[in-house]
Amino acid sequence: MDNLYIAATTTSPEVDFQFDQNVLTFRGESYPENAAAFYAPVIERLRAYLASCNDAVMTVEVSLTYFNSSSTKMLFSVFDALDQAASSGNRVLVRWYRDAEDETILEFGEELQADFTAIQFTDCPVAT
Repeated sequence: MDNLYIAATTTSPEVDFQFDQNVLTFRGESYPENAAAFYAPVIERLRAYLASCNDAVMTVEVSLTYFNSSSTKMLFSVFDALDQAASSGNRVLVRWYRDAEDETILEFGEELQADFTAIQFTDCPVAT
């Protein structure tokens, strides 16, 4: 499967899925005008990739400094797909990068961790 790269804009995150290395990255801010339109093809490619994984170890790096409520819904869909893959025998390691002072991003990471228990989360506070 070809890798997927979408450059960041002022309102959408960088998406860098290196399927050949089992590394998926989200970086930047996420408040596109239509989050469903932005994330739908990303989730589609992610699900196709995950369907081909068998006993794989994948690393997901999330470094989002801001996301709006519609992006939050789409991120839940991303993590739901990852959790299903983890429940099917794959290992999914999430590195959740955040500003050490950002309680909102910390709490969202904790919520994801509570909801998607098959995924291994590592909280990665970054000092600014």
